[in-house]
Formats: sequence, structure tokens, C-alpha cells
Amino acid sequence: MGDNVNTAILERLERIVESLQDNSTKMGELLAVHNEKLDKQDRIDAVLFEKIDNLSDRMEKSHEEIKKGCERDIRLVDQHLRQMEKKMWSIFGGLAVISFIVSVPGQKIVENVLTSQQAEVRIEKIAQ
Repeated sequence: MGDNVNTAILERLERIVESLQDNSTKMGELLAVHNEKLDKQDRIDAVLFEKIDNLSDRMEKSHEEIKKGCERDIRLVDQHLRQMEKKMWSIFGGLAVISFIVSVPGQKIVENVLTSQQAEVRIEKIAQ
């Protein structure tokens, strides 16, 4: 009877060892599949990060081009406004002179200038 018990225990231990070996083999297969998936995900991540870096570089270049274009346009508008301002002040100055000449005090000054010039001409004719 002692042999039967020992044999039964040994058989049980053998089944447990076989079960552990099967489980170990299955765990190894699962780990291999899992590692393969992780490697694949790492490659996918590398490609995605490279695409993100490329996109970031392109966006930065586009941003710089847009910024330079805006600065150029602002300078052109500023130059145009300065030219318009110069023309406006020239026109304003001309209108101010014309308005003064047409006004009553301006007329008196113009008459005085013209009469003083005529008087000088007469004086010169008489002196000759």
C-alpha cells in the first residue's frame, strides 16, 4: 500500500510538472507574441514621430514665409501711405496759398506788391 501511495504521488507530481512545462511553453509563446507586438508598435511610433517632426518643420517654414510676406506687405502699405501723406500735405499747402491769395487780406498784399513794383518801374523810368 505504501508503494501505491508513492506511485500515486509520483504520478501526480509528474502531471503537475508536465502542466507547469505546458504553462511555461504557453507563457513563452505569449511573451514572444507580446514582444513582437511591442516591436511593431515601436516601429509604428517611430514612423509617426518622424511624420510629426516633418510636419512641424514644414509648418515652421510656412510660418516663416507667411511672416516675411506679412512684414513685406506692411512695409509696402507704409510706403504707400507715406507717399499719399506727402501728396496730401502738398495739396493742402497749395490750397492754403490759393485761399490766402483769394482772401481779402491776401488781395491787399498782392495789390501792395504789384503797386510797389509799378512804382519802382515808374521811378526807374523817371530817373533815366
